[in-house]
Amino acid sequence: MKAMKQWWNSAAMALAVVAVGGAVSAPPAWAQESEAMSLARKLNQAFIEVADKVSPSVVVIRVAYKPDYSGARMQENPLWEWLPPEFRRDMEERFRERAEPRRNRPPVYSGQGSGVVMREDGYILTNGHVVEGADRIKVRFSNGKEYDAEVRGVDSQSDVAVIKVDAQGLPAAKFADSDKVRVGEFAIAIGAPFELDYSVTFGHVSAKGRSSIIPDPSMDQDFLQTDANINPGNSGGPLVNIDGEIMGINTLIRGLRTGIGFAIPSNLAREVAEQLIETGKFTRAWLGIEIRALSDDAEYRDLVEGVRDGVVVRGMVKEGPAAQSELRLGDVITAVDGKPVATAQQLRGEIRAKKVGAPVTLDVVRRGKPVKVSVSPAEWPEEATPAFNRRATPSTPETTDLGISVRLLTRDLAREMGLEYTDGLVVTGVEPDSIAAQRGVRKGDIVTEINQTETRTLREFRQAVREADLKQGVVVNLVRDGVSRFVILKETAE
Repeated sequence: MKAMKQWWNSAAMALAVVAVGGAVSAPPAWAQESEAMSLARKLNQAFIEVADKVSPSVVVIRVAYKPDYSGARMQENPLWEWLPPEFRRDMEERFRERAEPRRNRPPVYSGQGSGVVMREDGYILTNGHVVEGADRIKVRFSNGKEYDAEVRGVDSQSDVAVIKVDAQGLPAAKFADSDKVRVGEFAIAIGAPFELDYSVTFGHVSAKGRSSIIPDPSMDQDFLQTDANINPGNSGGPLVNIDGEIMGINTLIRGLRTGIGFAIPSNLAREVAEQLIETGKFTRAWLGIEIRALSDDAEYRDLVEGVRDGVVVRGMVKEGPAAQSELRLGDVITAVDGKPVATAQQLRGEIRAKKVGAPVTLDVVRRGKPVKVSVSPAEWPEEATPAFNRRATPSTPETTDLGISVRLLTRDLAREMGLEYTDGLVVTGVEPDSIAAQRGVRKGDIVTEINQTETRTLREFRQAVREADLKQGVVVNLVRDGVSRFVILKETAE
């Protein structure tokens, strides 16, 4: 019996040793998770948390259009040509359905987009083209609640709109500072593409400061570019960073499945939206000039001295704020109220927020010398005269002559040519295939300066032409249809 007891105690001790050893021994190598897998799981969880955090602030917007709202009006929208062909066909079909007699039928909610709550008291940010022509608007949240909404305001130049629902305590999204967004950082889009509510896609910020994306110079363009998958229906929804903060409002795509989408930067969208909430409209300050970054103006860059970065004044609207100031064509603007500007969009951004009528100081380089010019911005007119030269088409000239003939503009000559009388010389002829013809100079243009020297008389004109060098380039200031602009006449190598 004693021997049996000793054996039992020995066996128990052995089992205890095995148990303790098993508790402290390392697991086999195949059971350990690598650092890479652990990081991937954390990243996966981060995307999940972003979607969970932002989705309550995202809304699906459904629109019933006014009976007289037709496809023709939509096609006048500058964004129309940027819609993929298959989406345009779908929209056109819906327009045809709307054109049928309604006969007291209930509203048909045939348009859809996305939006995001910007204030807890019911204000929702979206795109202008999402609610354009709306008769009635429905807004649905991720929890299934649905509200009627009304348009608070639309700014067509930025394509920003604000709608309002009668609700309190809504989950407002947080905004990031889009000026601090970095190219390459994660970008997550949330919206309702193809009526697939609350779809989440992710990618990166591909580029910043994209302008001239829409072929309409009046549009306020400063887009973020992203490869996050954006499709029709995402319009108006948020593009957020890894912290769930809004970097931009999804607005445009360049074809389906191209990986090229564009979003309005959050700073611009919020600036416009807050004024729409307060006043129902966005008052945009305006100088009335055509501008181009010096870095993008190779022709003119070779002709100026004393400046590397800035914005060239390429055109000027007659009677506009700039035309009534000391600003001149060919000036290179380097700063607005002391803040440097190197691109056209930077200059627009600085002027946009200025108080209408309050003077701003422009740092300008003119003929290699720094000059300060005071300009008082006006409110952007409803129908602004375009100050853009779309006719200049560089080509190889066949002669070294300017290729134009001019006469002193008199009242009788102005009446004969159907022109408004002004001081200056009028172009009465342009030689075919000359440099001037190739650069878009036309009969009826008023020549006011050559190489920034006034040419109000024939003597001044002849002297300026004698001193001009076509090999270096000749800057000719013209007035056409009330708009001042300049062209560069320059020989090019054969």
